[in-house]
Amino acid sequence: MHTVIRRKKIKMAEIIRMPKMSDTMEEGVIAQWLKKEGETVKSGDILAEVETDKATMELESYWDGVLLHIGIKEGESVPVDGVIAIIGKKGEDVKALLSSESANVSSNDSKVEAPVAVSNSAEKIDVSGINATVVTMPKMSDTMEEGVIADWLKKEGDSVKSGDVLAEIETDKATMEFESYWDGVLLYIGAKSGDSIPVNGVLAVIGEKGADFQTLLKAHQNNASDATDSDLDQKPAVTVSSNDTKQEVTAVQNETVVVSSNGKDIKASPLARKMAKDLGYDIAQIKGSGDYGRIVKKDIESFTPSAVATAPSAAKATPQAVQLPSVVGEESYEEIKVSQMRKTIAKRLSESKFTAPHFYLTMEINMDKAIEARKSINEISPVKVSFNDLVLKATAAALRKHPDVNVSWLGDKLRKNHHINIGVAVAVPEGLIVPVVRFADNKSLSHISTEVKSLATKAANKELQPKDWEGSTFTISNLGMFGIDEFTAIINPPDACILAVGGIKQTPVVKDGQIVPGNVMKVTLSCDHRAVDGAVGAAFLQTLRNLLEDPVRIMI
Repeated sequence: MHTVIRRKKIKMAEIIRMPKMSDTMEEGVIAQWLKKEGETVKSGDILAEVETDKATMELESYWDGVLLHIGIKEGESVPVDGVIAIIGKKGEDVKALLSSESANVSSNDSKVEAPVAVSNSAEKIDVSGINATVVTMPKMSDTMEEGVIADWLKKEGDSVKSGDVLAEIETDKATMEFESYWDGVLLYIGAKSGDSIPVNGVLAVIGEKGADFQTLLKAHQNNASDATDSDLDQKPAVTVSSNDTKQEVTAVQNETVVVSSNGKDIKASPLARKMAKDLGYDIAQIKGSGDYGRIVKKDIESFTPSAVATAPSAAKATPQAVQLPSVVGEESYEEIKVSQMRKTIAKRLSESKFTAPHFYLTMEINMDKAIEARKSINEISPVKVSFNDLVLKATAAALRKHPDVNVSWLGDKLRKNHHINIGVAVAVPEGLIVPVVRFADNKSLSHISTEVKSLATKAANKELQPKDWEGSTFTISNLGMFGIDEFTAIINPPDACILAVGGIKQTPVVKDGQIVPGNVMKVTLSCDHRAVDGAVGAAFLQTLRNLLEDPVRIMI
C-alpha cells in the first residue's frame, strides 16, 4: 500500500512528518529506509516502508531534492506528525529547521515540567560531525505500540547497502521486512532477536566505519528525555554497551534454524514467499543465497522447477524419528513471548469487556428450511454457499430493518450507520482478525461467499490491508463448525453488537402438537447497553429468526 503526497516544487528545506495512515493510527514504525542521507530524491521515489500493526506501507516523496536529514532509524516508532526526515537543496543548512522543531517540542515539555526542560537543554550534545544515523522502531499500524525483532539479517560490522533487508519485524498482524535506505556500516544493534522494542525505540545505528555512535546514542537519549519525562519511567533504557550487545547478537545469529519439510520454518522473505506461491513453486526446493541461507527475491527469479523435479526427494526417503519423553511424568514448561497480534487482542478486548456494559440475548432458530434452501442454492450457485453465508446475509437484512442495532459507540456521541459493513471473525495461527464485508445487504449469497473465502485466505497469509479490516458496523463470530452449541462473544469496538453463532444440532421439537426431530441453531447477541437496549436487541433477533426459518424472505 502506498502513502502518496501531492508533489510540491521545493523552495526551501521541508520537514517530512509521519502521516496518519488509518483512522486509529497514533504512530508508525520505519520498517526500512529506501533512501539514505545525501541521496537525490525525485517525486514518486519511495523513501521508506512504514509498518503499522496491520500492514507495511510505502511512503513516497512528493519533492525533488536531496535527503538532507533522517530523523528516525529503522525499527524506531514515530508518532503521527512526528519528524521523519528533511528534504531540500544540496548543501542547505537544516540546523535552524531542526532547532525550531526541537524548540517547539521543548516548549510543550516546559508546560508540563519547566525545570526538567531547562536542565536537559543544558546537556545538548553536538552530533553534527558524526556521520551516522539512529534507526528507530516505526509505527506500522493504528494500534501498534511495539515491535518484536523476529530475526536480524545483518550483524554489527556488516556493510549495508540501500535496499538490503536488515531485519524482520513482527507486529500483531504481520511480519514485515525492514530495509535499509543508507549505504554504510551497521555500527550498533539495540535489540536482540526476539526482543520487543517500543515505537520510537532504538533499533540500530548505521553510518561510516568508526563513527562515534555512542555519542550519537547519548544525544538521542537526551532528546527523548526532552520529549517526555514520563516515558522514561515507563520504558526501559536502551543498553548502549557495544561489546555486550555484539556478544548477544552474535549468539543469536549463530543459532541453527530448523527447516521442516513442509516449508513453514524455512527462512525466506515475505516477498519471496509470495512470489513462490504465485508461481506455484515449492519453496522447500529453493536454495537461499541470503544470510544464513535465507531465500530472497533473486532466488525465486533464478529458480528452475524442472531441474529440481528430476532430483529424488531426500526428505521423503528419510523416516522421521519418534520423539519420546525423557522422563514420564516430568514437569516442564516453556515461556513463549506474546505476539504483537495477541497483545493487541488482549488490549482491545479487555478494554471492551471492562468498559462496555455487556448484556446477552440468546435465541433458538429452526434451521430445517435453511438446510433445504442451502441445498437448492448450491445446485445452481457458481460457488458453494455455507450456513455462515446465509447467517451473514440474513443479519444484513435484519440490520436494515433495525437500524438502532447498526450503531457505533464513540464516547460522547452515538453514530447511527446508514451503511451495513459486517465484520467476520477469522481465526489465524497468531490469534484473531476481523475482515469486513462491506455493504453486505446489497450483495448476493454467491458474492458474499466468494468474498468471505477470499478475505479468510488473505488473513491466513497475512495479506490483508487496512481497508480490509477497518470500518465494520456489526460483527459475526461463528464457532458452529467446531461443534460449539452456544457461546458469548466480546464486542468488537466501536461496534455496539456482536452475534455469536453456534452449530446446528438435531433436537426434538414440537411441530403441530407432535414431537419430531428438528435442526436447531442457537445464536447469542452481545450488546453494549450504552448504545442498545434489551428490547431493541430482542426485536432484531426475532427478525433474524424469521428470515432464517423462511430463507425466501432474504431474497426479497
